[in-house]
Amino acid sequence: MFASKISNSTQFRFPFERNFLLPTVGFDSVISLVAGGMIGSGIFTLPAVLANFGAISLVGWIVAAVGAYTLAHMMGRLSKVIPESGGSYAYTKTAFGELPAFIVAWGFWLSMWSTNAAIALAFTGYLSIFIPALKDSVYLFAFASLSVIWGLTVLNAYSIRSSGNLQVVTTALKIIPVLVVAVGGIFFFNPEHFTPLNLSGSSDFQAITSASVLCFFAFMGIEAATIPADNIKDPEKNISKGTLIGVSLVVFLYLLSSISLFGVLSPDELAGSMAPLSDAATLIFGENASYFIAFGACISTFGALNAWILIQGQISHAMARDGLLPKVMATKNKYGIPGNGLVVSSLFVSLILILNFSKSFGDIFSFMVLLTTVTSLSFYLAAALVYSYFCYQKQFGFEFTIKTGLIAFIGIGFSIWLFVGSGIEAIVWGLVGILLGLPVYYWSKKNNK
Repeated sequence: MFASKISNSTQFRFPFERNFLLPTVGFDSVISLVAGGMIGSGIFTLPAVLANFGAISLVGWIVAAVGAYTLAHMMGRLSKVIPESGGSYAYTKTAFGELPAFIVAWGFWLSMWSTNAAIALAFTGYLSIFIPALKDSVYLFAFASLSVIWGLTVLNAYSIRSSGNLQVVTTALKIIPVLVVAVGGIFFFNPEHFTPLNLSGSSDFQAITSASVLCFFAFMGIEAATIPADNIKDPEKNISKGTLIGVSLVVFLYLLSSISLFGVLSPDELAGSMAPLSDAATLIFGENASYFIAFGACISTFGALNAWILIQGQISHAMARDGLLPKVMATKNKYGIPGNGLVVSSLFVSLILILNFSKSFGDIFSFMVLLTTVTSLSFYLAAALVYSYFCYQKQFGFEFTIKTGLIAFIGIGFSIWLFVGSGIEAIVWGLVGILLGLPVYYWSKKNNK
């Protein structure tokens, strides 16, 4: 597929497009895309939500980590044999055809609208610590949120390499404050905060299930490097290796910081906190430390938004390239980047924000998270099903063994378990959103013949 390499670019041929030079990013950017896409607002907010379950939520982190590793392994293996843009969309198309692939990609694209809207809100929320006027005016808050969305859209439309370099820098910067609090918390650790283990009032199994669903939201991003595969150097090698390293880095940070937070803050303090890392930093290092953490949160959300805006353009381009979205979405600009897909996607993100700004901050954010969780799971379940199918059919070098069978079972079972555990409200919203894509599919098929 990759015909030749010329300096830092790769010449790539689609079946129905002219040759062009695609800018590429390297191994460090792959790790940063994965880690940067995963480390967003979740690590700064989830510990407070998980405190309602007690220390048993740490088991949820472990379960979610095992599931994330399994899915990352499967996607990495699939990316080696199908190194095309679109990730699970490309894999599903190869295995099961266009309609199932469209449903997977549409659900994932839909989830990115709500994901990016939520991250933009989180960024502006943390920014308001430094600019208090943002808290007092919904119009200023909306302007700041939309500005960061469109600023990063322009950057990604101009240069994917600049976007990749920005991702490396922001990933490094966002790790520092989390790591500082996690390590500093060791010296203020109170083991009494871990009893009783389960504070949820429900069974241990239900508590672990609910906690795992929330924890996995923070792991969403494991697929980040598989989406823009066309723009990655040596994708057969770098995507798989970079994804596993990125996931390993995030698992380490999440577990260490969560254990530290539970040790520093009591369950009641943690559950009542709007900014648990900032509160822990204040207790450990003093009052001014909260600004340091707020700065880290701004960097974290800014970097995550950059990664997801890059990906939203790639997934819509992959669908349009195959005639499943209007052809205009398949057009690349003079820099070899799907600018139309970026702009259209950001328009939907902006529309979601504008239509919901009459609600409270918490209500908007919760709605975005619910919609994201269910619609994203179709992407992961599809990868597990394709992996299982290739093993069963012995295609592309896959074989059905005890090891591959166990991996497939964990991947499929984990995805279904999280889907059911998300709750009926999230499931209904997600399914309605996915079904709304079917008219788009048939219209595009009809008009792109």
